[in-house]
This record gives sequence, C-alpha cells and structure tokens, in this order.
Amino acid sequence: MDNNKPKRRIRYSGKYPKKFEEKYKEKQPDKYQDIIEHVMSKGNTPAGMHRSIMVDEILEFLDIKPNQIGLDATLGFGGHSKAILEKLNYTGHLHAIDVDPIELPKTYERLINAGFTDHEFTLHQMNFSNFDQIPVKEFDFIIADLGVSSMQIDDPKRGFTYKSDGPLDLRMNPNIGVSASIRLKELSQAEIEGMLVENADEIYAKEIALEITKAKANGESIETTKDLYLIIKKALNHLSKQTQDEAIKKASQRTFQALRIDVNHEYEALYEFLEKIPNALKKDGKVAILSFHSGEDRLVKKAFQFYQRQGIYRFVSGPDLPTYDEIHTNPRARSAKLRCAIKS
Repeated sequence: MDNNKPKRRIRYSGKYPKKFEEKYKEKQPDKYQDIIEHVMSKGNTPAGMHRSIMVDEILEFLDIKPNQIGLDATLGFGGHSKAILEKLNYTGHLHAIDVDPIELPKTYERLINAGFTDHEFTLHQMNFSNFDQIPVKEFDFIIADLGVSSMQIDDPKRGFTYKSDGPLDLRMNPNIGVSASIRLKELSQAEIEGMLVENADEIYAKEIALEITKAKANGESIETTKDLYLIIKKALNHLSKQTQDEAIKKASQRTFQALRIDVNHEYEALYEFLEKIPNALKKDGKVAILSFHSGEDRLVKKAFQFYQRQGIYRFVSGPDLPTYDEIHTNPRARSAKLRCAIKS
C-alpha cells in the first residue's frame, strides 16, 4: 500500500460546504476570489480569514507620516498591519506582535506576498504585555485590536466556540499554560461563578457554575466544546421554551468568553500593556485600541482617563463605534469600541 499517495479532498453535500475542514476554496482567496466575494456579500467571514475592523477610523486618527516607527500589538491576520505598511510606503518600520505560533508564520507570508520585506516590518512572537522587550526606545504610534481573530474562532481544533465540536482548549498559544478543560477541573463552584460574572457579566453564572460542579462530581467529561455547551444547556432548562434557545446561545458565548479570558490571563496582560504604553510613546505619539466587551473597554477607558488626569495624555477620545455599513457587511464588528489617546 502506498502511504505517500495524496489524500482525496473531503467531499461535501450541497452547493457550499458547511464544515470548516471542507471549506478549502475559502482558504485559498487568491485562487477562488468569486467564492470569497460570495461569502463576504452575505455578511460572513471566509474560513481561515479575518476582516479587520475600523481600519479607516484608525488610519485617520494615526495620520501616519513617512519614516515613523509603529507597533501593531495584536497582529492577527495582518489587516491593520498591511494598511499601516501601505501608509508608511516603504519608509519607517512596523513592529508587530502575536502570541499565536500557529497563525504568526501564515501572516508573515501574507505580508511578504503583499510586497513588503523584513526591511519594512519585524514580527515578534510574544504576549503583547511584554512589548517593552522589543529593542525600540519610543514609538510614534501603537495600535491594539483586542478581539479574537476569526481564524481562531472558526477552527474547531482551537476550541474557541461552542458552535463546532472540538477540544475545550481556548489558549491563544496552545504550547503555554493549561487548557480550558483542565482549568475547569481546578476551579471550585464559587470560583467558576465569580469568573463568569467578572469576565462576561453572565446573568446565569450561579446556575452554570452549579451544573459544571455537579458534572465534575459525577465524573462526567468536560473535555470538548460540545460537553460544555450541553452543560450550559442543562443549566438553563428551567427557562421557558420561548426564551430558552436565545438564552442558551448568549450564555454559551459569554461562558466561552469568560473561560478564554481566564485561560489566557487577558485582563492581567491588558492592564500591564496599558501601564507600559505612556513610557513607550514619543512626544505627541498616538495609541488606538479596539475592544469588544465591557470588561476590556472599562480597563482601557480607566487607563486613558487616569493618564489624562496625570497630564501624560493631552487628548483622549471614544468610544467610537463602527459605521452601520461596516456592521452590515461584517457582523463581527458590532461590539467593537475604539478609544484613542495622544501623549503630551
């Protein structure tokens, strides 16, 4: 038997594939542009891609000049970085960070294929809270998009969503720390409830924490995204049939968000990042941060206001929201909030 024989492509029923693994055309935008346009015309994000949010608003605020040195603290798919590099027009330099070892090399290739070189940009694999380790004294501008990239959400192997069954992992860097399934085993009922409230304002935190604790006590498996989803569903079975489906959907989104924040220590990292920004900006340097839920936005708002009161920031704005047109064409933009500041 020939083990080197290439595997046949996965077949799917219907005109368009539904599973992530089957969407091979979506993952090849250069080859299947018509498919990409079809998916985006329906307000969806093609598999393996990410659509950067509020790019025009960020570029307008930054007002990038030739030879500036910038930092994209959350590289992701590279949409913001590509737009910044185009504005720099082969002058200056952009440093960009991503903690994800799976997506970082892909984005590097994407930027190289767009015509940029190591002379124009440098990528760093690290947590953005450690950006002061980059050998740059001061930046002209810093941006951060705190949202999870669509590439991570859509891939069932990463375990970021309840919509597809996969390992309950949720780590941005799967080589560091513990997975969400292990983390749930470590937490008490009170700790789970507190995590759900603090990280996601979960209104059914008590019921969900109780059901998770019961499942653990009964030796039930909570190893996959489906396992956790079914527990959330069970916790909310007391709700009326009219409201149950929507409540389960929202509670699942918030529970996965809360776990992701906990597993990746996102609030701690964001706090440290915000604390380091003033010392890393030149005089009149600019910072723009996109957040996607209330916990993040509160931290950014408080930090900007604090440094404004201290006289360190001379200008603070926001929250600015995406336009109706952007939300219509990219529904994942709907919860975005943009806050900006300029150093004195």
